[in-house]
Amino acid sequence: MHSLSRRTLLKGSALLAAYGGGMGIASRFNRAEAAPAPVEMEARTTAAVLDGKNLTKNVYTYVLGGHDGPMPPVLRLRRGEPFAARLVNSLDDATTIHWHGLRIPNAMDGVPFLTQPYVYKGDRFDYAFTPPDAGTFWYHPHCSTLEQMGRGMTGLLIVEDSKDPLFDAELTLNLRDWRLGADGQFIEMFKPRDTARAGTFGTVRGANWSPEPRLDAPAGGLVRLRLANTDVTRLYNLKLDGAVAMVLALDGQPLATPRPLDMAVVAPGQRLDLAIVMPASEGLEAALMDSRPSTPKVVARFRSLGASLKRAAGDATPLQPNPFHEPDVAGAEHIPLVLSATAENAARDSVCGTLGYSFWAINKVVWPGDTPDPMAPLAELKLGRSYVFDLANTTPHAHPIHLHGMNFKVVSSSRRAVEPVISDTYLVLPDEKVQLAFVADNPGDWVLHCHIIEHQKTGMTSYIRVT
Repeated sequence: MHSLSRRTLLKGSALLAAYGGGMGIASRFNRAEAAPAPVEMEARTTAAVLDGKNLTKNVYTYVLGGHDGPMPPVLRLRRGEPFAARLVNSLDDATTIHWHGLRIPNAMDGVPFLTQPYVYKGDRFDYAFTPPDAGTFWYHPHCSTLEQMGRGMTGLLIVEDSKDPLFDAELTLNLRDWRLGADGQFIEMFKPRDTARAGTFGTVRGANWSPEPRLDAPAGGLVRLRLANTDVTRLYNLKLDGAVAMVLALDGQPLATPRPLDMAVVAPGQRLDLAIVMPASEGLEAALMDSRPSTPKVVARFRSLGASLKRAAGDATPLQPNPFHEPDVAGAEHIPLVLSATAENAARDSVCGTLGYSFWAINKVVWPGDTPDPMAPLAELKLGRSYVFDLANTTPHAHPIHLHGMNFKVVSSSRRAVEPVISDTYLVLPDEKVQLAFVADNPGDWVLHCHIIEHQKTGMTSYIRVT
């Protein structure tokens, strides 16, 4: 478990005081646009069969609307329509909700002490925002992250658009890799020697809380698959056997022209939208395969039902684009970001606990770093100006870097040809140098971190301030 020291709590309290002070801080954090009655989201424990054989105890999840439903839960919103959620914490640990990939007000971002206080057991917190983008996103805690996410506390968040093309069916996949023993119960969430490398992998790989779920869809139909990698460590190399698929969107952002799926790398935090043409005959199956690291593993199966609808890959039409402020790359200010290991290995207190080690750094600074002000932002940006992250990975491991609150465009890479995709999470390859351009169009303090959670919790975290 993450440990929270008195020093940590005092540090967090001091930071909150700097934002507005005292007991009145909660009202400031909760201030947002008018919204409908909130959806209750209870954070609590449950039991579930995760390995296909044993009942795993002490699984963490969200219960929506006060009613047990399909697990893991899926939230559906509408672009441009106000949404509200009330987090009710029934866990023994403090928690929050981060809405991964959504460009929303900073006070709703769910980062303890940076944007809101802890939500302790028995407490609640109201979130309210209007999603500006349609697409596939997800939500998770940003507190005791390894433990809570590692035990299942993630869910897909789908923002629909009235102009979305029609499909014959829609399916969702929440990719997970569980740390379970032979009896199906949780084992230690990480090993320090692995944390200092690529991360600690799970023992049971699958999706939707099952080692190999089978999902049904109309035979010969055109099916939209919304997929999110909510794992704490594992990268997936995905390909589809037995059916044709087109890539519609990456990380919630539509492609201008759908392209055939060959093999897609989906890192922790990333999402993939596919249009799948189901096998034409009833009973036939297609299999989504993960070929990483070497032995192919079936992630999910798709089974055809009914008479063929005789759809074709060409029937997949582009999704509606999301608004994006095009950065002025030529006139942009450059911000260097160097991802590196650190030789310290000593524990560093954090505003949300510690794993007891420091292995990673951004610009040679472990979060929170050894600087005159360890809680100072990595950079201070001016609202409306263009910037470029000059990001250099000096390590032999890949790092999916996630930026809260804003989207960026990939400009260049030293290791591969890049297309100008828009995203919030970029997988930086070993020894890769990449440029990510964006407009600082959302005021506030926005976290930037590796989404391999062990790397995040052992130093590869910082934040930028937009004013």
